[in-house]
This record gives sequence, structure tokens and C-alpha cells, in this order.
Amino acid sequence: MTSIAMWSGPRNLSTALMYSFANRPDFVAVDEPFYAHYLAQTGLNHPMREEVLASQPQEAATVVQSLIRPLETHFYQKHMCQHMLPSVPRDWMFGVQNVFLIRHPARVIASFGAKYEGFGLADIGFSQQLELYEMLQRAGHPALVIDSADIRANPEKMLTKLCAALGVPFDKSMLSWPEGGQPCDGVWASHWYQAVHGSRGFAGPEGPLPELQSPADKALLSAALPIYETMAHQKMTA
Repeated sequence: MTSIAMWSGPRNLSTALMYSFANRPDFVAVDEPFYAHYLAQTGLNHPMREEVLASQPQEAATVVQSLIRPLETHFYQKHMCQHMLPSVPRDWMFGVQNVFLIRHPARVIASFGAKYEGFGLADIGFSQQLELYEMLQRAGHPALVIDSADIRANPEKMLTKLCAALGVPFDKSMLSWPEGGQPCDGVWASHWYQAVHGSRGFAGPEGPLPELQSPADKALLSAALPIYETMAHQKMTA
């Protein structure tokens, strides 16, 4: 059995990809297990903060133990890169298969800004994603990179390639899921997941990049774009 840690920032197709793997009969999934620790340590006033804090262990070591437990089935872990504060151990990552899910920052900024105000680079995970990827590279531990745009453009082809790289067979059940909330959802799903709850599969190819209007958003794009481009050089292609 294999454990897959999928690393992304917010608004990166991460929930749809979690649903894709969770819909397989041979997988279980966990949704952002370090979220409560992240909120407890940072004091950030995210939507549904108290509900999140009450729903998960707040101690990083306790979360890590839940991620490295003996497996009876394949285990999909959806992680947010920005949740990996200095207080979170990293050594457990060498015992799982790591995949980095990327998305163009213009799309991330536009989508995240519709749900949360006053955010900066640290809130959308780009710097932390590159830091984690480079840590694994320095240690000689292989990691995969996949772009959400490529998945949306051709879900079956990209997921078949991803599964082959992970050493698990592709299953067509990954291409669709029941409409509505899923058992793997975190308690925060009612705020963040409305769009994917209305879906039964991956949305089609994305259109033109959104044009960011505010100076703050444009500055954020300038900071995040070189990081995205660095990661995109390593991505799997169709």
C-alpha cells in the first residue's frame, strides 16, 4: 500500500483531485490534516476558525503519527503547503510519495480573493511549495510536479500518467464522483467547496488568464510567478 502526499496552495484544483482519488475503492483520503495546527499557531482568523480548531488535533506530532500509521488501503493526503510551519516536522515526508500540484498564480489570486481578503504571498503557498520541493530534491528523494491546467485539459491522460508514476493502476472511477459533499471533506467544506460540491467531475479546460486589477494583486502576481515558473519546469507533461 502507498501513501501519497499531495502538496498545493489554495484554489489549485486540490479538492477535486482529492475527490478523484477518494472515489476509488482502494483509497482513503484525508483533508488538510495540519489546518488546525496552522490556525492555532498563527492566530489567523480564517472562516470557520473555531470549527476547524475543534475538528482536528492541534499538535503537529499527533497529526504526523496519523499520517504514518500502518496502511490497510492506499492513503491520499491533501496538504496545503502554507500549513507546513517551522513547528511541523518534515522527516515523515521521506516515507510517502510526494506530488506537487501547481496552478498559475493569476488564477489562484483571483479565486482566493473571492473567498478571503487581505492575503499575501505566505497565504497562498507558493514559496512554501518551492521550499518543500527543494528540500526533497536536496535529500535525493523523488517528487512529482503536475499542473492543474493539464489535468483539466485531459483528466484521463494526465491521471493515467500520474498513477503510473506513483505505481498504482489508473481507475476510471477517478474521472467522476457523486455531486455534493464527500466523506473526506474537512469541516470547512461548506465555506470553501461550493463549486466542487456542484460538480460530478473535473471542469473543462480553463479560459484566458484573469486580469488582476488592484496594485496589491499585481504585486503578488509578480512575486509568485517566478516561483510557479520554476516549479512548472519540472512538471509532468501529456
